[in-house]
Amino acid sequence: MAGNSRRQGAVRKPGSKKGARVGTGGHGRQALEARGPTPKAEDRPYHPAAKRKAASERDAAKSERGSGQRRSQGRSSAKSHEFVGGRNSVVEALRAGIPVSTVYLSSRIDSDDRTREILREVTVRSLPLLEVSKAELDRLTDGGVHQGVVIQVPAYSYVEPEALLDVATGNGHTPLIVALDGITDPRNLGAALRSAGAFGVDGVVVPQRRAAGVTASAWKVSAGAAARVPVARATNLVRALEMYKQAGCFVVGLDGDGPTEIGDLELAGDPLVLVLGSEGKGLGRLVRETCDLIVSIPIAAATESLNAGTAIGIALYEVARKRRDAASA
Repeated sequence: MAGNSRRQGAVRKPGSKKGARVGTGGHGRQALEARGPTPKAEDRPYHPAAKRKAASERDAAKSERGSGQRRSQGRSSAKSHEFVGGRNSVVEALRAGIPVSTVYLSSRIDSDDRTREILREVTVRSLPLLEVSKAELDRLTDGGVHQGVVIQVPAYSYVEPEALLDVATGNGHTPLIVALDGITDPRNLGAALRSAGAFGVDGVVVPQRRAAGVTASAWKVSAGAAARVPVARATNLVRALEMYKQAGCFVVGLDGDGPTEIGDLELAGDPLVLVLGSEGKGLGRLVRETCDLIVSIPIAAATESLNAGTAIGIALYEVARKRRDAASA
């Protein structure tokens, strides 16, 4: 009886932890219910693969921020706009018709004739006007002299060199284009634009590198001509000149040692590209070799050279005179 009793005590009740259970398959499904598939190693927070993935994402984000900063720096270095400070400079710019994005005035500016004229122009042209602190004006002009007034000038919109031929076609006359080789002073560019506007030039070509662009200084000196005369930027000036030659234009260089005087230029009535070099270096070697003819402006021996703006003005006057005489003959 005792042995039998021990055997009875060894029998476990159904459902206890040890021993076989009836219908275990059903119990197993219930245990796995709603758990879903096993997560990947990189998705488990404490797994080494997850830590490596997080580190990789941090590095990628840091790299993206760095590239974004570099792109931003690249945009700022390209100067999408320019700030011009100083009462006289602003008055002259507004008189010249320079397009202005915003006018900034100091909150404590002293009134005089120039500031009153600026305010009149702001009203007439409905220009945006902001009253700011002196510290903000200092920041906009990089610490330059602003006398309490600054204007923001938008970036100039250049055209392609080929477009200047279309301009000539639209104007209905024989093409006349000016090319500037190595002119680095924006004031000389402005003077050239002023002369170009006075004598019916179809456009001005400047190199993209190592040459002045249409800045606020060029706008001022051009006396508003930059708004009427298109400016093209050439990646390679020699290639642009070759393109004009293939289109039927004669390329004439203007240099002090030219064998032909500008007054004796027989090509004045033909499609023409006048090329002017810098005061110091003159025409570059490759540009000079590309020219069909080199002409000069006769000047007194005591004078070394004319500045770019004056020289191109004289040359364009002679071309315009010859064309006018030919038309009236």
